[in-house]
Amino acid sequence: MAALRKWLFTGLLVIVPGVITAWVLSWIVSTLDQTLQILPGAWHPDRLLGFHIPGFGVLLTLAILLVVGAFASNFAGRKMVSWGDALVSRIPVVRSIYSSVKQVSDTLFSESGNAFRTAVLVQWPRDGVWTVAFVTGSPSGEVAAYLRDEFVSVYVPTTPNPTSGYFVLMRRSDCIELDMSIDAALKYIVSMGVVAPPDLVAHEPGK
Repeated sequence: MAALRKWLFTGLLVIVPGVITAWVLSWIVSTLDQTLQILPGAWHPDRLLGFHIPGFGVLLTLAILLVVGAFASNFAGRKMVSWGDALVSRIPVVRSIYSSVKQVSDTLFSESGNAFRTAVLVQWPRDGVWTVAFVTGSPSGEVAAYLRDEFVSVYVPTTPNPTSGYFVLMRRSDCIELDMSIDAALKYIVSMGVVAPPDLVAHEPGK
């Protein structure tokens, strides 16, 4: 029975990751294929070629992102984006949602941003209990005026779902900067500590 149990769990460890990966990829491809609906019926690849091309929506989505990105990178594109932002900011309710989403996306995707650029070790939720978190920036404005010491904005993700978590302000001196990459830190969190970063090196206190 012990051998059968071992074989069963070994089989699960081999099959489950592959099945879940295939399912996620299939969901992404099928979802992006829905972007083909924006094309006129006569232009649909299925109708033009006479057969379905799985994943064509992925290529179309990438093409749209590249075209929009190229257009928004020049002077005229930046002006139009600015006018669009100004127009949306005048619409009640919509402006609140749009401005919040835009601030988050600008922080996450901006090349000059500091979000999720550094993994740190912090004591959370109490002293003596440690977890891995991410520095997302520094407090400013009225918040910074009340904080006399040097503080940083820290995102403490939950496990195994790092998309939810806690935003806290912590003294920089209380955050131990780690050498591990953001990808390695996320993998460490998602796996609940099972998959430790291979390049993880312990540092002696005070060094």
